[in-house]
Amino acid sequence: MSQTVSNDRPAPDALLVDIAEYAANAVIESSEAYETARYCLLDTIGCGLLALRYPECTKLLGPVVPGTIVPNGVPVPGTSYRLDPVGAAFNVGCMIRWLDFNDTWLAAEWGHPSDNLGAILAVADYVSRTRAANGDSPLIMRDVLTAMIKAHEIQGVLALENSFNRVGLDHVLLVKVASTAVAAVLLGGTRDEIINAVSNAWIDGQSLRTYRHSPNTGTRKSWAAGDATSRAVRLALMAIKGEMGYPSALTAPVWGFQDVLFKGRGLALNRKFGSYVMEHVLFKLAYPAEFHGQTAVECAVQLHPLVKDRWEEIDVIKLTTHESAIRIIDKRGPLHNPADRDHCLQYMTAIGLLFGQLTADHYEDEAASDPRIDALREKMTVEEDVRYSANYLDGSKRSIANAIQIFFKDGSATERVEVEYPIGHRRRRSEGIPLLERKFETNVRTRLADRQVREILTVGSDQQLLEQMPVHRFVDLFAL
Repeated sequence: MSQTVSNDRPAPDALLVDIAEYAANAVIESSEAYETARYCLLDTIGCGLLALRYPECTKLLGPVVPGTIVPNGVPVPGTSYRLDPVGAAFNVGCMIRWLDFNDTWLAAEWGHPSDNLGAILAVADYVSRTRAANGDSPLIMRDVLTAMIKAHEIQGVLALENSFNRVGLDHVLLVKVASTAVAAVLLGGTRDEIINAVSNAWIDGQSLRTYRHSPNTGTRKSWAAGDATSRAVRLALMAIKGEMGYPSALTAPVWGFQDVLFKGRGLALNRKFGSYVMEHVLFKLAYPAEFHGQTAVECAVQLHPLVKDRWEEIDVIKLTTHESAIRIIDKRGPLHNPADRDHCLQYMTAIGLLFGQLTADHYEDEAASDPRIDALREKMTVEEDVRYSANYLDGSKRSIANAIQIFFKDGSATERVEVEYPIGHRRRRSEGIPLLERKFETNVRTRLADRQVREILTVGSDQQLLEQMPVHRFVDLFAL
């Protein structure tokens, strides 16, 4: 017998409502969150400017149709492009993520919350520039920082308990959801319009992690976030025009996200939305590398002076790590491109041991042709320390530990070097912020004239001055 299914339209899923009401109405009172957001803004833009040195990135930038002119177009930092907000979101998002050097969040799901800046900066500039052209008050940079805090929080809190990677989905799913919510707010969306936009982000079809893992690791992992942010902006714009949403996008039996893509499990939240994620976010300050291997590189750099003249005497290099690192970046065999290499724990470690440093250039083909790198990789063993894995998931610790010990053919060995918290961790903020500021200035100087750099550093170092600056004036500081 057939069973009649009710066609009554349900109330929106609770999670859709929670996201929309937080994005639209939450008041952020944490001064630490705003200060961290300022540092995050600078660091993220700097990462994008550094990426412009690499043709594999720049070939993807610009308008979809060459020569397109957009009234009140959004300037793409470090370029002469002026684009519509959807295109600008892709460009900025692609630049930000290209070198795997922007901030990180590690929990049941992984990701890079500052990826959302692609959508936030594009929409905020578009709105600000349009308002100014019409004689109205523009948005200010405090609006951008608020949107960043909220996007970080939506992405990061959803990542605490929900492991999308275990069902094969990529973390840019959460970038799309978070960016859609805050973009709709910046565009002036109502509560219902934000819910409609976010529902479309969940049912939009999601990226597979294929391009992040052996044997298919490739450059899509560097533009996937740009793709997610540009789609988010488009969905937000559609909702503002009145496009409908889907109230049970998550929970609808058979057809909803949870049944189709999450193996029937319900999405869980273990804390309310606030400003936790921005306050605890992880900065990549020393090395452009997948974050699960950051402390391994720190260990390798410490060991470099002890082994720099003894390569041929090494018998075994013992790497001790946590479960997530083994699942993502424990990689054997040939490495085919820079995107493959910066997601290989053994490659990153070998570079640190060989050179006492790690830069983006070390992933390029010329550097990778050094035969010593693969020779050292062959000598490496990787094993899990269950304590590291437990502390990685412990909300009071969030460590990302690695240890290295090197054994020589004559039976001698180095000490076992262990680093539990990378320099970008909240527990090392006072040590890390000076590095972040130097990193930002160095990255800006790779692209912009000295006059621009001086003005940018003046604005960027002053919380109040930055927060009160109109968004389009701030973005203009980075334009060619």
